[in-house]
Amino acid sequence: MTVAIALALYSVLAVLFLPRLLKRAAWTDRAPRLAIAMWQAAGASAVASALLSAFAAAVPASVVGHGLAGLFEACAAMFEDEATLSSARTRAGLAVGGLVLIRIAYMGAAVLLRAGRERRRHAEALSLVGRHDLGLDALVVDYDERLAYCLPGRNGHAVITTGALRSLAPEQVAAVLAHERAHLRGRHHLVLAAAEALVRAFPRLPLFEQARVEVARLVELLADDVAASRHSRIHIAAALVGLATGKVPAFALGAGGETALTRVRRMLHPQEPLGRRERVAGLLAVSSLLAGPAMLAMAPGVAAFLAHHCHSFLTL
Repeated sequence: MTVAIALALYSVLAVLFLPRLLKRAAWTDRAPRLAIAMWQAAGASAVASALLSAFAAAVPASVVGHGLAGLFEACAAMFEDEATLSSARTRAGLAVGGLVLIRIAYMGAAVLLRAGRERRRHAEALSLVGRHDLGLDALVVDYDERLAYCLPGRNGHAVITTGALRSLAPEQVAAVLAHERAHLRGRHHLVLAAAEALVRAFPRLPLFEQARVEVARLVELLADDVAASRHSRIHIAAALVGLATGKVPAFALGAGGETALTRVRRMLHPQEPLGRRERVAGLLAVSSLLAGPAMLAMAPGVAAFLAHHCHSFLTL
């Protein structure tokens, strides 16, 4: 029971204090991919701790310690044994864990299905008013507002308006389309959907609210960096200025938007990338966030396993 309480307490502390700690990190703009992984790991760690807390409360450590096959047998026996099921702790643990899993799955499916429907409707409209430009490898829409965005999905593609083509130089157009293709190749819409699902599943919790905001910002920085590996930073910055006022559909990923001017400064004044030690430290932090709850939950089972088998060995 101590482990269950510790995991539950960690989950509460994680959703309250991890966002403050991560928000203070000054290195995130220098390594957006690692920063995205850190925010994802933080959210996964909090959710896993809550689930494992419920599991630890429902299943005795001695059962876990007797092996996976024994665990399945014990679970089956537990459901057949009315006395075991009458345990308030067991029922509460199973109920809480089940509800958390169901809510996450339901909200995740709802976010993906809604975004998919909106993208299909938009794609149908674009097929009527847009034309595919082979030279640009993008869908060109006759529209005066300066927009460039990507429509993710199975048949994802970049979209650019004639207003943007008229206002941007060819090098800037190539740079901004590279940005959009980076979103498509990286499947960034799924990263954003995961963050959105956690916010909807657990509303008003600081960790998930802040993660949604930060991940949305960081995927744009990451796409900028991918584009900058093939195109001049000056061209990317100029394209961002030209597209800063454009408003893309909510379900799409666009090069402009509210963060554009901040990203212009980042393109024009690039910071040094993280050193090897800093990257290793970041990866270790991500690994700790992901593995920590599982290791804590397994500790009593491992102790029970060792105690049982060591005792059996000594009695031989």
